[in-house]
Amino acid sequence: MLDAAPRPFVQIEGLKRYFDVSPSWLVRTLERRPRMVVQAVDGIDIEIAKGETFSLVGESGCGKSTVARLVVGLYPPTDGTISFDGNDMAVRRAGAETAALRRRMQMIFQDPYASLNPRWRVFDIIAEPIRAFGLAKDRADLQSRVDGLLRQVRLTAADGRKFPHEFSGGQRQRISIARALASEPEFLVCDEPTSALDVSVQAQILNLMVDLQRRLKLTYLFISHNLAVVYHISTRVGVMYLGRLVEVAPSETLFRRPKHPYTRMLLDTIPDLDMSGRQRNPVAGEVPSPINPPSGCTFHPRCPFANQRCRIERPKAIAIEGGTVACHAVEEGRLAVEERSYDAPVRQRA
Repeated sequence: MLDAAPRPFVQIEGLKRYFDVSPSWLVRTLERRPRMVVQAVDGIDIEIAKGETFSLVGESGCGKSTVARLVVGLYPPTDGTISFDGNDMAVRRAGAETAALRRRMQMIFQDPYASLNPRWRVFDIIAEPIRAFGLAKDRADLQSRVDGLLRQVRLTAADGRKFPHEFSGGQRQRISIARALASEPEFLVCDEPTSALDVSVQAQILNLMVDLQRRLKLTYLFISHNLAVVYHISTRVGVMYLGRLVEVAPSETLFRRPKHPYTRMLLDTIPDLDMSGRQRNPVAGEVPSPINPPSGCTFHPRCPFANQRCRIERPKAIAIEGGTVACHAVEEGRLAVEERSYDAPVRQRA
């Protein structure tokens, strides 16, 4: 008898989040305007295994950060479910049970300058989750935990007495990581944690995150628009476009054999350092409004392979090469999968 497949550590099914951005009822009545709704996330499915790094990529405004906030509970979903280690996050629980579940997931925010309280010393910033979840037995234990967390992110215990403005951007992000680790989580949602940093500092933070994942057995949901960063850290990658997942694949497969036209166009924006002369088709055109997205495949206005079916019918995800792709052209065989070499520009290890 075959063993059952392991249950995903994090499972997202049919997730949607719409934002009502309509003007007031009076304005809509007087000016006869319709209600306006932004379809930020429009029905996505994701499974994340324990210990892996699942990355979401796409252009700005595609819904990546909204997914991150939905997963950690900062936004309630309009529809769909989010399960963490078999627990439906929408189910109402007793306070202690909810706290125990929430303690196991934390978030690292994009801007290290805005995400730290400038009036608190670093010690208090990192100690806050420890106090909130009652993890320290006494003051000495609290001090020991904070000092250990600072050393874990390669700062010193003396840094706990300083204020955030006394640190560089990279050091502030290390403090943010230490704060996220303070509750001893198993799952970290990382919302573009390196995008506000210099390239050299990005490499240091990425290497730190990879090392922490290996030592602490962490699971990451990593949000980024930087493809080189995504390749460096990811186990699997999901490509988002206008609130929908168009392709999901293992990292190596996605960069070697991209299926969806949008994925191919994103990869064509990577500089060709080998000067191979290969034909390139970088992403062109503007992203349509999420208030009034195109019918059918939302990418069809920018896709050179679109036909009438693409304009009227929303593509369903089909399994291919260990991942999925939602594209009529791939399904019908109109778009052949081709081997590509992105080793030189993408494999730059930090």
